Amino acid sequence: MAERPTEHWRRHVAEEAAELAAGILDPDRACMVELFPEELLSQTDAVLDVFEAELSAFAEEGDARVFAVVERVVLALNAVNEAHGECAFETDERERLCAYIEEALTGRGVDVVALTAGRGLGRHELTDQWRNW
Repeated sequence: MAERPTEHWRRHVAEEAAELAAGILDPDRACMVELFPEELLSQTDAVLDVFEAELSAFAEEGDARVFAVVERVVLALNAVNEAHGECAFETDERERLCAYIEEALTGRGVDVVALTAGRGLGRHELTDQWRNW
């Protein structure tokens, strides 16, 4: 499975902390901990844990089942975003989350292009109807 967005964000938090500790980054320029507080990362991981568990239970159950799983993960991520002042997931974060969802589905054998086309959507519109972030 693809790298979770939270793994990427944690790595950047750790890199910035190392740069601060080494004195090579001005503390006034540090922002990763503020952008990615542990509470946000933990809540996002909890949502992705449920999503991955639902994907593990997949059998050949059809498009409606896939869209139901996508809807649930997107709505749960909406709740995380709302809990963080509706600014938890900016452009880069949105792109990483959407790509992760798509890659996770592809990894379980879902043809995302065919899935979305069946509903008259483009591949990148998979999450749009539910996504507030």
